[in-house]
Amino acid sequence: MLASLSGLGGLAAGQAVQPQAAEPVTAPAATSPSVSTLDQITVVGSQIKGAKTAAILPVATLQAEQIEATGAVSGDDLYRSIPQMGDVSFSGTNGGNSSNYARGDIASVNLRGLGVGNTLLLINGRRTVVHPTSQADGNLVPVLTYNANAVPVSNLRRVEVLLDGAAAIYGTDAVAGVVNNVLRDDMDGGTISVQKGFGEGTDLSDVGINGMWGKNSEDLRSNITIAFNYYNTTGLNSLDHNWTRDGNRAADFAGTPFEGLAGTDNRNTNSPWGNFTVVGPRVSKNGTWLTTTAGAFHVQPTSNSGCAATIADGLCVQSGSKATSGADANLRDNQQGQYPLSISPDVRRLNLFVTGKHDFDNGLSFFSEAGVYNSRAYSLQNGVNTITALPMTVAANNYWNPFGAMYLPDGSLNPNRLQGLNIGANGVPVTITSYRFERPTRIEVNNTQVRALAGLRGFHYGFDWESAALYSAARVKDTQDAVSMSLFQQSLANPTASAYNPFCGGCNDWDKLDQFFYKAQRQSKTELFLWDFKASRADLFKTWAGGVGMAAGLEVRHETQRDDRDARVDGSVTFTDAITGVAYPSDMYGVSPTPDTYGSRTVAGLFAEFSVPLVSPEMNIPLVRSLDLQLAGRAERYNDFGNVAKPKVALGWQVFDGLTLRSSWAKGFRAPNLEQINATVVSRSNTRTDYIQCEADKRNGAQPAFSNCGGYSYSTTARRSGNPDLKPETSTNTSAGLVFQPRFIPENYGRFSFAVDYYKYEQEGIIGLFGEGNALILDYMLRQQGGSNAAVVRADATADDIARFAGTGLDPAGKVLYVTDQYVNLEPQTLRGVDYNFSWNSPETAIGRFDVSVTGTHLIEFYRQRSPALQALEDAKAGGLVDPSIRITGGGDLIGNGGNPEWKWSGTLTWRYQQFSVGANARYASSYVENGLTLADGTPWTVKSQTLANAFVKYDFEREGWLSNVAVKIGAKNIANKRPPIADDVFGYPSGVYQANPRYWYVNVSKAF
Repeated sequence: MLASLSGLGGLAAGQAVQPQAAEPVTAPAATSPSVSTLDQITVVGSQIKGAKTAAILPVATLQAEQIEATGAVSGDDLYRSIPQMGDVSFSGTNGGNSSNYARGDIASVNLRGLGVGNTLLLINGRRTVVHPTSQADGNLVPVLTYNANAVPVSNLRRVEVLLDGAAAIYGTDAVAGVVNNVLRDDMDGGTISVQKGFGEGTDLSDVGINGMWGKNSEDLRSNITIAFNYYNTTGLNSLDHNWTRDGNRAADFAGTPFEGLAGTDNRNTNSPWGNFTVVGPRVSKNGTWLTTTAGAFHVQPTSNSGCAATIADGLCVQSGSKATSGADANLRDNQQGQYPLSISPDVRRLNLFVTGKHDFDNGLSFFSEAGVYNSRAYSLQNGVNTITALPMTVAANNYWNPFGAMYLPDGSLNPNRLQGLNIGANGVPVTITSYRFERPTRIEVNNTQVRALAGLRGFHYGFDWESAALYSAARVKDTQDAVSMSLFQQSLANPTASAYNPFCGGCNDWDKLDQFFYKAQRQSKTELFLWDFKASRADLFKTWAGGVGMAAGLEVRHETQRDDRDARVDGSVTFTDAITGVAYPSDMYGVSPTPDTYGSRTVAGLFAEFSVPLVSPEMNIPLVRSLDLQLAGRAERYNDFGNVAKPKVALGWQVFDGLTLRSSWAKGFRAPNLEQINATVVSRSNTRTDYIQCEADKRNGAQPAFSNCGGYSYSTTARRSGNPDLKPETSTNTSAGLVFQPRFIPENYGRFSFAVDYYKYEQEGIIGLFGEGNALILDYMLRQQGGSNAAVVRADATADDIARFAGTGLDPAGKVLYVTDQYVNLEPQTLRGVDYNFSWNSPETAIGRFDVSVTGTHLIEFYRQRSPALQALEDAKAGGLVDPSIRITGGGDLIGNGGNPEWKWSGTLTWRYQQFSVGANARYASSYVENGLTLADGTPWTVKSQTLANAFVKYDFEREGWLSNVAVKIGAKNIANKRPPIADDVFGYPSGVYQANPRYWYVNVSKAF
């Protein structure tokens, strides 16, 4: 990020939330006074207008000039500049070719790293609708987030971030804190800016056009403000960087103890070089076995060792599955080196927001908002691949089947059937067990949000009051290339050369794929209907220390969510294998069957808040200049799970002018989202390791070590069910800190501020799953003791399985069919840390004005208590029954574990002199470990720390002539052109913490009128 974040002096410190610091920022030409005389400052964290307690809240405030200076083109860009924001788990290309992920122009909001569902996003102090597409979080449960990219950044007056639990004031979602986006509504004049940028050495380029215009009525009682934003980017793809072109990351780990580990090869084992199983007897050619006893074989180039029979020029078959961790590693998929697979999508974004207000003669004021956001995102991902739950059978009469019919329908000899086979003239069918199509997947995501609000406010009987009705909706249409299983099998049953050939390593012309490819759609929609009424008074009554402030109100909201899956996924169109007769619940190849879901919820809430002065400066009490108390509580009734009530207490003690101590205690809650409650059985397939198979091969000598168990990772189906008995997650949040502003330093040295805030979150009942990965580890542990995990459902052991397990002392284990699981409330979680802030604002000097801001956060503890089952696995690992290299997820120490860096800092220096402005910004994240890549003794890979620097220079032309009110800014992000730290990922970097953007140059030209 580029520019002054000196407004972030409030990060941890909170000094930027003083009323005088929160006045509206207008364009240079907008010199007219504010229209409304009733609009006192209300800061996020308090509903009392003009309350003194606002100064004791840990609120970070970014003013409009700081937002503009960052060069942020999206909410994601803007929010990443705040160290207290956690990892970004919803991103544009998340999930690859799977529609089970949210993707497109999407970025999640995740304060403190507590999870995307624990941060509340507001626009002008009121809720906005959640993004309608869900995806599984780290606990494997479907979660919903607010879309940061739908925030109209060009129209922001300020952003307020409450770094404290606020469920007692705002209700559900405010466990970690609140992000309030306050929009401009008082423009009288206009601005327009054009920005062009490009990523050095890549095809990344973008253009943005921002415009804003507003008009006051002649009597200054009415105003309309219109903001428009257009943004278009080509995104970043796998061919843009040399280091993203190969999924085999072995070169990244050369010279380290991790060199040579199979786990560093992240090329997918599903590739156009397929694994197959004959439906019938074991096949031989002239006495040479071409398949295993269970019928398994694969296709490979003749240059690979072990060929049993040549089936075409340069192609052969070999008995058994590919040895993708050994001799057949070259058969893994590496489409990111062939095609420009998207790292970030191409995006076209439009955002239009209109605000209006009018003061009536009777003291009432009308206010309104209307907003439309739309984006289209285009990306290219890996080709469609198989999953275990949906196998495909190739007919015996397939023209290319090497074990097919001896004669074609016209009576001629089949040129593709191998001669000398021990099977009949009719041939045998073949099941595809592992395969990826040669054509990459094209994805288009159309994302729309609308917002309409109308309300009245006034001042009567000493109370500021307002009431509003809000409607907001979000809709996503996700369209991608997909394969119909029915049409695919028809093509595979074709006895002519126009049939699809899965036995050639991806040699088919793409027009053959058009026989069975179609456009699949997932359409999701969420709606929010809200009405509220609230009133506040800063001096309800007087006490010995001053006026007691009070706010109270009620809110009724109705939320709906609908997830409409493609007809070939939700069970509307099913598939019955014409050869085996097995019926499957869906017809979309490679995608887990998923039913449509719909849910709705009505919530009615009441809140009350008091601001109580206990000591005032006029009382002249030594070391207690002032003492202020905030008391708040909120009660809500949910129609689907009952009543909840939560309190909050905050205390501010000003020891003397310049030193304030503050603390708070609050209870919070987060209701289960509609999908977690209403989902029926949902199947999901993820790559998981079947460790008992690796254990068998380790015992029989085929596998030297568990650290090379990557070849035993398969697409594993989990059948997850919703739970109507889920309880809300509850939390207790405490904080304590100080703000020191040394008044004894002369003003000609500038203004200094130091702040430290300690925070602690204790959560209970977190919603999650045991997880299919852990279930397989438990099965591995129990099978070594003569038992098994009933949640892991396996096929009967084949002859190959029996042979592998012979002499190992283990009972043979068949292929995993699926794993059963259910959403439950998990064990408690604790997060503790400290926020730091330093800022210095110089006075005007002969050489200009300087501003310095340094903000950071330090995680002290992030620990989730393990469930009894998880603890049993950890104990078995400590006792040697579970191999030390195996990663057990779902509990334990989470600091620096796959993300969540222990330290994050952001520092900014800006200098302004006459028409010149220069700024520099640096951001730092500390190292953390990746437990997905470990040595044999369990030592994990460490993702290194990194500091990124940005800078800009800006010139404002003189206010005369045709260049009047014109400003030109030239900037660069990632000045050192640093690659993100190395991680065990297909693109080689941790996308949840870092971005892959190279050095990025941009020019911005703006004009005010």
